[in-house]
Amino acid sequence: MQAVYIYDAVRTPRAIAKDHGALHRLSPLELLKQLSVALQQRTGLDPADLDDVVLGCVSQFGEQAGNIARAAVINAGWPDHVPGMTVARFCSSSLDAACVAFDRIAAGSNQLIVAGGVESMSRVPMQSDQPQWMMDFSPHNATRWIPIGICADLIATQQGYSRKDLDNFALQSQQRAQYASEAGHFDRSLIPMRLPDGGTFNRDETIRGDTTLDKLASLPPAFAELGENVFDERLLILHPQLKCIDHQHTVGNAPRMADAASLLLIGDQSFGNNSSITARAQMLGHCSYCGPVEQGLTGGARAARKLLDRHNIKAADLDLVEFNESFAGPTLKFIEDLKLTADKVNVNGGAIALGHPMGATGGNLTGMLLDELERRDQELGMVVICGATGSGTAMLVRRC
Repeated sequence: MQAVYIYDAVRTPRAIAKDHGALHRLSPLELLKQLSVALQQRTGLDPADLDDVVLGCVSQFGEQAGNIARAAVINAGWPDHVPGMTVARFCSSSLDAACVAFDRIAAGSNQLIVAGGVESMSRVPMQSDQPQWMMDFSPHNATRWIPIGICADLIATQQGYSRKDLDNFALQSQQRAQYASEAGHFDRSLIPMRLPDGGTFNRDETIRGDTTLDKLASLPPAFAELGENVFDERLLILHPQLKCIDHQHTVGNAPRMADAASLLLIGDQSFGNNSSITARAQMLGHCSYCGPVEQGLTGGARAARKLLDRHNIKAADLDLVEFNESFAGPTLKFIEDLKLTADKVNVNGGAIALGHPMGATGGNLTGMLLDELERRDQELGMVVICGATGSGTAMLVRRC
């Protein structure tokens, strides 16, 4: 099996997913084009050397439909012979795109791949494609699908987390992200975006640095009405030991929707030997694994444990972990399940503060992990993402 390396990681700033957000005026293809140009300029990449471009995207509808990865190759002006493939696995889509690249390169069938993802949630809102199996709220829906916010409330109820526990974690995420942004911890992987009016957007505008516990405590539960009308009864049948579903998650302790794109340059050792590009990290392996459908945000811990066991690595041996903050409750449970310490997980904040541009998040987290391992002169890290219907993906990297 060939060794697989990440040679560079770039991302756009994350913008709030509203029509007044900074990136709303840029199409998903334009976000990817500007990143593609930046990746070429930073690394000296000749796109003619690419074997494939693999991108994650969740809502493949409208401007994000029609295999956006192939469209991105053409729109960037890269050679026609470079293929493109779009991957969809809920929130881990771009992390799974990187895993596809790993498998092909490790097998020796490819040498160099650009992986990553895009999601413009202000222009293509979540569930724009109207998936019938998610939109059917019938009590007898055979898919057992539960909205992820209510999954988060179920997990918080089962774990006994209080509203204060969730809000305290959300505040920590905001404070860490605010400090990291001001201290320049994101500068290496963040690529400023040129705007149509000639201006430049060069910061994550999703961070709410002025958040306080009082402000968080004043927010109403976001999923109580939906749960009480449709889904609580379904969950209580599945979990008869519970008396009720305690709806504690709000827009303040939930991941913020965002617009963004991310790209990773992934290749084998021979590519590095024959170019001037120095690898930043070795990809050691990956794992995808699912938990119960109704606990839609627990698959990440299962995938992480299976991956660590496969490589005979203990969670305590990890220097840093980037876990997509799929609501405060599931994140707290992930930290507990792996017996991690808070000083190793999301040290620069997470999706509650920085936003969750679904199809781009895996690439975002990978770049953040590499930047921070380098800044701290540390070695071993893991990226973990949970998604709907219990899905989870984890990836291990070792800094070069």
